Amino acid sequence: MNTFKALNITNAEALCYSGFRHGQQPGGKFPTYDEVKEDLLLLHKHWKYLRLYDCDQHAETVLEVIKKEKLDFKVMQGAFINAEMNNFNCPWGGGTYAEEVLMQNCLDNRKKISRLIELAGQYPEIIFSLSVGNEACVEWTDHYVAEKKVIEYVKQVKRNADQPVTFCENYVPWLYKLEKLAGEVDFISIHTYPVWEYKHIDEALDYSKENYYSVARKYPEKPVIITEAGWATNSNGRGINPENVNEEYQKIYYEMLMDWTKKENILTFFFEAFDESWKGSPEPLEPEKHWGLFYIDRTPKMAIKKLIKNKS
Repeated sequence: MNTFKALNITNAEALCYSGFRHGQQPGGKFPTYDEVKEDLLLLHKHWKYLRLYDCDQHAETVLEVIKKEKLDFKVMQGAFINAEMNNFNCPWGGGTYAEEVLMQNCLDNRKKISRLIELAGQYPEIIFSLSVGNEACVEWTDHYVAEKKVIEYVKQVKRNADQPVTFCENYVPWLYKLEKLAGEVDFISIHTYPVWEYKHIDEALDYSKENYYSVARKYPEKPVIITEAGWATNSNGRGINPENVNEEYQKIYYEMLMDWTKKENILTFFFEAFDESWKGSPEPLEPEKHWGLFYIDRTPKMAIKKLIKNKS
């Protein structure tokens, strides 16, 4: 199925955007209007679609900047739902919570879904799609939410918003346990990370193709897009072999992935715009901190140096 035609979108570059800089993080200090404006002016000549992860203060600032500065972006707006159940399979032990925490998360998630609907109505010309969560059903998540609850959120948003609704998840759960959810969303959103699965750069594109087509074949009547695919540029060895990550490999994967997905009309959000120092462990080479196409100081990495130089 041609996902662009099915979702009424154009074939254009897409990017996951989170603008947290040094000393900033979700729930703490947020990027200012001017900082977000600086980011979006840097991105707007090269990317058309942005994915935002949560309907928080950061998202509100991003949407405000796009509207006030008249920037030509379309946004996939997400609501980041937190754990409603314990997940004892989380490999780093972060998936267990006190009962009162889980109860509060359920209340907070309901508020987030309501806020997602509000933003969709407030910015109908900017927000082109809505996601009710991110990686909340995969077996290793630290914020587990049952499929039936995600379905409830999907139905609620579909009743109250005009934009198509999805759920962003690793490709694996779509293959064996999210059939009912797949039937409810307007389109399926998958994540593919060959380097997290110990694949060398020489195997990377074929592996991502295999991930994508396995889901697309399972749901032939449903549009499937890629909402995360990327390549880290540093690692301390936690989950990723340091020999498999560097700027050259990121450039190779980025170019191969973009070439394939453009030819096949698969909307693909590359992960991600900027490095984020708040992520993962405190170790400087923690791989979670190093997925950006730009460093945290907003200078471009090898993958996009030519793009930024030639078109800025």
